[in-house]
Amino acid sequence: MRLTTKGRFAVTAMLDLALRQQHGPVTLAGIGTRQNISLSYLEQLFGKLRRHELVASVRGPGGGYRLARPGDKVSVAEIILAVDEPLDATLCRGMENCREDRRCLTHDLWTTLNEKLYEYLSSVTLQDLVKEQLAKGGNVTVLADRRLAPARKVASFPA
Repeated sequence: MRLTTKGRFAVTAMLDLALRQQHGPVTLAGIGTRQNISLSYLEQLFGKLRRHELVASVRGPGGGYRLARPGDKVSVAEIILAVDEPLDATLCRGMENCREDRRCLTHDLWTTLNEKLYEYLSSVTLQDLVKEQLAKGGNVTVLADRRLAPARKVASFPA
């Protein structure tokens, strides 16, 4: 199982978007600044997220991105898989040729781990992560406008 930077950044960026989209489209530049992710990397990730219909782009002045579906309908597993991250702990990618042309002794262990990991990440939604963040901090810092203006506090996020 390789949860790489790509998968972690995609989940982080989607959470940032979910926390802030109630104020209108969220820019990639804003996400990048808040999460310390390069704009070019975010553009690549959001291209894939858009193709998988997890986000929608809004063009024009004040444009950016919004979730394409409600946060309770988007799982963490979907986000990770959308950016081409395999959830696979086996060395053979499930082909059972771990040891040259044979299956390794621990193949079933890693296959079961894959299943459990996918099951868990499929059970966690973006809305779950939003609620968790709000419970930890009580509020979310949101930019007053999308040009990196001084931040203001928002007390709640609609369920």
